[in-house]
Amino acid sequence: MFRLDDPFRRALCAIAALFCCLGFQYATWTARLPQLKHDLGLNTAEVGLLLMAAGVGAAVSFPLVAALMRRLGSHRLAPLAALGLAAALLALAAAPNYPAALAVMCVDGVLVGCLNVAMNAQGAALEAAHERTAMARLHAVFSGGSLCAALLASATHALTPSVAAHFTVAAVLLLALVAFAAPRLLREDAKPEETPKAERARGVRRLPTAMVLWMCCAMVFGTITEGAMNDWSALYMTDVTHASAEIAPLGIAVVSGMMVVARLFADGWRSRFGDGRVVRVGATVAGTGLALALLSGGVLPALLGFACVGLGVAAVTPCVYVAAARQGSDALTLVAAMGTTGLLAGPPFIGFLAGAAGLVWGMSAVAASALVVAVCATRIRWQRSA
Repeated sequence: MFRLDDPFRRALCAIAALFCCLGFQYATWTARLPQLKHDLGLNTAEVGLLLMAAGVGAAVSFPLVAALMRRLGSHRLAPLAALGLAAALLALAAAPNYPAALAVMCVDGVLVGCLNVAMNAQGAALEAAHERTAMARLHAVFSGGSLCAALLASATHALTPSVAAHFTVAAVLLLALVAFAAPRLLREDAKPEETPKAERARGVRRLPTAMVLWMCCAMVFGTITEGAMNDWSALYMTDVTHASAEIAPLGIAVVSGMMVVARLFADGWRSRFGDGRVVRVGATVAGTGLALALLSGGVLPALLGFACVGLGVAAVTPCVYVAAARQGSDALTLVAAMGTTGLLAGPPFIGFLAGAAGLVWGMSAVAASALVVAVCATRIRWQRSA
């Protein structure tokens, strides 16, 4: 029976609420981009710059997030960041012009960076404290939050086109999630494995170790794979496989659906096989499956290849976040920033390559990115099975 008086379950639900907050907030404003474009009188390029502003804010937030994590700890930073994201929705709805909207989105990106690091630190601390895997399920909740936001956007738009009304309802729901999560969060973050006690006492900061840099590399290429599939799968289906307009959206649906399902089961795989093997095998399946699909051509091979990607990369980011958290908050913050960089820079790079050499070559780079993750995984010291 599910009982909240169990310390593990209680903390798990609280941390899951944070993951839901981030997915819900992100999908809320992206779902209303067409209406925001109309209300602010933007063209497509200006919408792209609005998206870029959020990504840049998250990517450059590393020094601030690292300092806040050291000063506040994840149990204080996470609720504050989530509250800030609720306020950012209201500010975006009230933005009188394009420059104001750009400023709001840049701040939103910084808050996303804060919450992303803090909630993953909480997830890693939960696994360390109870010696049980949970991170993959938490990332599945992030995807579930995005789905809930999309459904809410559809429902509110059917009632009113008002972005302010929609974002107000969303902000209230975010506040409810924060109110539930805040008193139940873990009070201590996971302790770094290798930092000497004397250095911790003096607050000495060291340059990233080689292993942390390998984690950064794995995270960058893992998020490039994940982000590029979300952005380019539908276009590949129409332009290369010549799929119909009804079939083309199945590309992203297959990737996303497989990722959610895999993340629900991935913690069991981690406990049985270990994080390192899950990442190595998963990334290899993603890269080789997509490569074979590109060589075969056709709609069905493409969908099977996309399914391999969703299945294979689902556990990459959860496992890398856990490994980074074991090296300390600075390492976790740096790895999270690199993940944001991958999401930000990956899809445009794939688009540039596709424009120069064709979309098949662009998607081939995605397959290669997944295989790079498998190589990086061999250089990381992973936690033992819980």
